[in-house]
Amino acid sequence: MMGDDLEMDLGPDLGSDRSLLLVDDDEAFVKRLARAMEKRGFQPDTAESVAAGKAIAQSRPPAYAVVDLRLEDGNGLDVVEALRERRPDCRIVVLTGYGAIATAVAAVKIGAIDYLSKPADANEITNALLARGEALPAPPENPMSADRVRWEHIQRVYEMCDRNVSETARRLNMHRRTLQRILAKRGPK
Repeated sequence: MMGDDLEMDLGPDLGSDRSLLLVDDDEAFVKRLARAMEKRGFQPDTAESVAAGKAIAQSRPPAYAVVDLRLEDGNGLDVVEALRERRPDCRIVVLTGYGAIATAVAAVKIGAIDYLSKPADANEITNALLARGEALPAPPENPMSADRVRWEHIQRVYEMCDRNVSETARRLNMHRRTLQRILAKRGPK
């Protein structure tokens, strides 16, 4: 009986194909997330590298995917592209511990439906995967600080300049050494 209730609660949102690919090189995190997503009605499959993620995308492309941006063997966006090629309707959320607007834009441009910064919990991920329509998301509980907005802008310009420090400094009208110090630090909260 309980299984039927679970089917009724999650069935309409998930649809008949509940396959989910989780790609993250943090083994403990991906296992915890897989268990949590299974409890929410998904059928998770895990990969801990770009190569493994792409292999699953080729052999059995899922309906849903959660892909870490930075993996030990490369960039998670390669997995996103592979998923888009094999299954254009796949709903993909990109996760990263190194959130920057430039990478979020790149992820969405190649087909991700959302971009979440770590640590993201299973509820946030589920909500992002199942979000439909043009409804605006709720405002963030902890909006970016002014320092964070500045840092994000610098990161975006740096990415636009193909990670060329001298060109980025020129465009930002900033001394090159000052820019190097900013880039060497972890982004503010």
